[in-house]
Amino acid sequence: MTPSQRNHIDLPALVCVLTLMVLSLAVVYSASSTVALERWGSSTRLMLLHVGKIVISFIVIIVFMNVDYRKFKGKPTKRILLGAIALLLITLALGGEVKGAARWLRFGGFGFQPSEFARFALLFHLCTLLAVKDNRVREFSTGFLPMMVWIVLVASLVLLQPNFSTGAMIIAVSMTLLFVGRAKVSHILLTASAVLPLLLAYMLSAPYRMHRVLAYLGFTEDTGSKVNYQLWQGIIGFGNGGIFGVGPGESKQRDFFLPESYGDFVFSIVGEEYGLIGTMVMLTLFLILMLRGFKIARYARDEFGRYLAIGITISIAAYALVNASVTLGILPTTGLPMPFVSYGGSSMVFSSGAVGVLLNISSYTDLHPRVGMPLFSRRRAKDPAPAVGQVY
Repeated sequence: MTPSQRNHIDLPALVCVLTLMVLSLAVVYSASSTVALERWGSSTRLMLLHVGKIVISFIVIIVFMNVDYRKFKGKPTKRILLGAIALLLITLALGGEVKGAARWLRFGGFGFQPSEFARFALLFHLCTLLAVKDNRVREFSTGFLPMMVWIVLVASLVLLQPNFSTGAMIIAVSMTLLFVGRAKVSHILLTASAVLPLLLAYMLSAPYRMHRVLAYLGFTEDTGSKVNYQLWQGIIGFGNGGIFGVGPGESKQRDFFLPESYGDFVFSIVGEEYGLIGTMVMLTLFLILMLRGFKIARYARDEFGRYLAIGITISIAAYALVNASVTLGILPTTGLPMPFVSYGGSSMVFSSGAVGVLLNISSYTDLHPRVGMPLFSRRRAKDPAPAVGQVY
């Protein structure tokens, strides 16, 4: 297959995403109906808004699915990232506050979170740098350090909103991508040893974040406290659901016991209404999506496509895993949404754009065993080397 020829897109990956979106309609409607009726006099208000966001997200998938991913390689990713950084700066200066954090930019009746745009913009630019720098990524001053500057800059602007969970995930996903890109483990460990104490100090700098950590570690046993309330109500939802669930629309926790259950804690409503079986079905869809993403990465025809497929897959899978872990009390409470399921347009639209790019990469793969690379190989695939000095 020549570079210009296209194969079929990866249908299992697309089906998984579309299934999650369809399932989210029932879950978001059930979780939001009582709140919507109380606040706006219409039980379907939030669900209809969610439908609109799903339609937009589907269009975004179709658009990016038909844009050659190689057009993003090079200087375009730097321009996109600089635009994302500018939006983050504008958000800090003019962004609307929600619960004490300036995370939103609003234009008329529409709003979005620039941090969602920035995390994917950073990911795309890192993939360009990894593909272009080749083995220079193993050099600290000319390879590793310039990429860390971009990572620290974006993560810092997100942390200043403040948005600890998204900032920490940006760092974690980026460092994982650098490892896959054959950066020296010693450089990664050195950076981690410097960043982790700073993140810990940042986490403990605000009382509400410190209380969340103490509650997670078990130093706060009061289940009725503001810190523990949402978590315990979510866990009660899982307990109510058992194996088979109480049935669609029969959740008790949604009726003002679990605040904004249609958002970050929507997985608890899945557990209550559809039981253990429902939660396993949802997590299985994410598992299939992750495995298909890694297969696409393995058979990508160039390094840029390989890194991009791995980065997109890890980013979406990590968000799903962390969200599920938070609602189950395995991790401290954060504000990360469940991809393609939680109510909210920014995460769904930008994640859909990333999935569209992933599907486009799949259409240029040749799924023949002889062209596949070991997924996390520290050895470079055989593709044309970049020109010396070509750095973006």
